[in-house]
Amino acid sequence: MLLVGINPGVQSSLTGHHFAGPSNRFWRLLYESGLVPEPITHVDDRRLPQWGFGITNIVSRPSPGIDTLRREEFVEGRATVVRKVLRYRPTIVALVGVTVFRALFPERRGMVSLGLQRERIGESAIFVLPNPSGRNAHYSYPQMLGAFKELGQVAGACERRRSQRSPPR
Repeated sequence: MLLVGINPGVQSSLTGHHFAGPSNRFWRLLYESGLVPEPITHVDDRRLPQWGFGITNIVSRPSPGIDTLRREEFVEGRATVVRKVLRYRPTIVALVGVTVFRALFPERRGMVSLGLQRERIGESAIFVLPNPSGRNAHYSYPQMLGAFKELGQVAGACERRRSQRSPPR
């Protein structure tokens, strides 16, 4: 699974770790949803591959918020993320926030719901998670946790289908 955020915040830029802001609930949600087997924090982001996760951002430039990000940065970031997905072929691309979905799929109009989407990148399924930033007032913590748990269920179902198609060794 590839987790895709918007861009590094100030704290992430200072620490060199993803989702490092003190009010960001990303790491807690990963653990409480069962996506990772133990409580971890931003300093553990380099351990994500041991659980089958990659992590990246659509825009690499840090900022205190997304209001200073330019359209061109999203266009460039889209191309970079698509190349990564096509190269590494994750089963699921989990977009951490509706803004990331809109940047990757600008042709899609209207409301975007959390969860599994009809869009794909190559063979990779697209799943939209809520942005876990402390600034996100659109979703309560229980709603966020529900979305992260649903991601785990979708990932489990994808893995079961993939193992059924794979020939025995």
